[in-house]
Amino acid sequence: MLQNRQILLASRPFGEPKPENFRLATTEISDRPERGLLLKTLWLSVDPYMRGIMDEGDSYTPAVDIGGVMDGGTVSLVLSSRHADHKAGDLLVGYTGWQEYAHTDGEGLRKIDPKTAPISTALGLLGMPGMTAYTGLLNIGLPKSGETLVVAAASGAVGSAVGQIAKLKGCHVVGIAGGPEKTRYVVDELGFDTGLDHRAADFPARLKAACPKGIDIYFENVGGHVWEAVYPLLNDFARVPVCGQIANYSDTGLPPGPDRALALIGTILTKRWRMQGFIVSDFADQTDEFLRDVGGWLRQGKLKYKEDVVVGLENAPAAFMGQLKGRNFGKLLIKVADAPA
Repeated sequence: MLQNRQILLASRPFGEPKPENFRLATTEISDRPERGLLLKTLWLSVDPYMRGIMDEGDSYTPAVDIGGVMDGGTVSLVLSSRHADHKAGDLLVGYTGWQEYAHTDGEGLRKIDPKTAPISTALGLLGMPGMTAYTGLLNIGLPKSGETLVVAAASGAVGSAVGQIAKLKGCHVVGIAGGPEKTRYVVDELGFDTGLDHRAADFPARLKAACPKGIDIYFENVGGHVWEAVYPLLNDFARVPVCGQIANYSDTGLPPGPDRALALIGTILTKRWRMQGFIVSDFADQTDEFLRDVGGWLRQGKLKYKEDVVVGLENAPAAFMGQLKGRNFGKLLIKVADAPA
């Protein structure tokens, strides 16, 4: 038997998650599964969508039960296998949650090759965040050379990929991030045309100055006051892929002020905007194409990525709560265990 440390959902948060909403537990798990696989978690992905699965009632991802293991993407090592497609020593990416070990029947797992890219990228640029950027931008954003694209959370896992792919497609790219270090990074390291700090008092004016021809594509993953500054600048026939609203995930009610939903609908009509929410699984049939294109761009040095690594499963709750406040810089990952040599 193995000692398996797990992070459980202790209670449902009201508003922002707190430490008491999580519980670190240790259970025993058999080291010889009767069927399927025994996996050892090496890397755990921490992502904003996890705030939604803490609430009661399913959204696009099933809610975690009270006392259940927090869900999340993982890169794992196969310790023992009774599965025809996987053997001991294989490295697999899947969703086995916030725990050190897992039994699984193998469904939903994909083998990764550590020779093609660092295995942690299977949770970032070559994983769900990268595919969110790739599919949302190319299927909904429909970038054209010479157009202006704006993306918020631009130094994060999704936003950084969106901006870089848009540059490859010939767009003028404006990245919005929190703080001067992040805004410098998107320009100096990622090659964006402009980086803007959304915390600046004159942020709306700076955004307008950075987009003299208006905005053709806005990749929405933040919401809040960033959207308020963006939407007056959207051109006729603008496209707005919507993959998240991290600024609003912990809201406990509607924002104050008048209801502007009907005015927004009217503007969508008159300016013929295309606003479409999407989940990365909507484009699951494009996985091979995504891995080919983004993997190729990465190997050619055309795409860069940044990881924010926190060591230790026990530190996952604090890292997650910090992410919701924008404290991470790059793709947030928990290093649970060392990979084999």
